[in-house]
Amino acid sequence: MMNPGLQYPIFGPEIQCPHCRQTIPALTLTDTYLCPRHGAFEANPKTGELIHLQSGRHWRRWNNEWYRQHTHPDGIRFEIHEALDKLYTQGYRATRVIIARRYHELMGGYLERSTPWRSGQPEATSARLYGLPVDFSPDPSEDPCWEVINFDLEKEPGVPVRYPYFRLFE
Repeated sequence: MMNPGLQYPIFGPEIQCPHCRQTIPALTLTDTYLCPRHGAFEANPKTGELIHLQSGRHWRRWNNEWYRQHTHPDGIRFEIHEALDKLYTQGYRATRVIIARRYHELMGGYLERSTPWRSGQPEATSARLYGLPVDFSPDPSEDPCWEVINFDLEKEPGVPVRYPYFRLFE
């Protein structure tokens, strides 16, 4: 008799679609999940990734949440932009962005750089994104979540000072 667990991909008989969060079933005896809206996703048991077959986008899971694994800076910048919008609608403002260390090279050319006018020291140069200070995460060996998640926003209650997206309309 065959073990029923072996009939499904590595994430089990169903998962939530990374796009629409709808529960989607696994196709038995395959490594595939099928979303009626977004098509097929293949689970890679070697990497622990979920791959959208139509677009080639990769996701990894941490604490039952799917995180897209970016290969282009625009993808992570857009994701941060959406998170900032969401904070704003919830009555919070971000005070700092922490980006996963694995994106350091990818994001380097897209961060705003500013040097305090008095010091003139390169060590004082701070990276910013959407007007917020940027730091990079600790090494994933110190905190394993950073192997999967892309960024974190430090926040506080209140309306952002000069909400960064209003610049588009000024």
